[in-house]
Amino acid sequence: MQLESCSCLTSNHTVAYDGYMNWNKDAIFKALADSTRRLILDELTERNELTLYELTVRLIMKHNLSISRQAIAKHLSVLEEADLVKSKRKGKYRVLIFNNEPLKNLLEGWIE
Repeated sequence: MQLESCSCLTSNHTVAYDGYMNWNKDAIFKALADSTRRLILDELTERNELTLYELTVRLIMKHNLSISRQAIAKHLSVLEEADLVKSKRKGKYRVLIFNNEPLKNLLEGWIE
């Protein structure tokens, strides 16, 4: 669903958001609302690339979480929907990578 473009006044600057940006902004806030997803982003920030197995081990061992790989995969789908996590194939493994560009774009209108 495409939303119409609108202008919002932030501080002394007018910032234009198109429909995609409004949708993406909501997805980012939804993704960041959960503490487990924030831990996942912390781990991906600390280590540039992690497999799902490596991420699961780090969350269980380092943070004492009782969580399955399937539960982590569900969290990752929310993070991928917000474009905060990207994945790529590296041999037979899928590698997870933190993408901070959506956060930069989100905050760009508020912090200058």
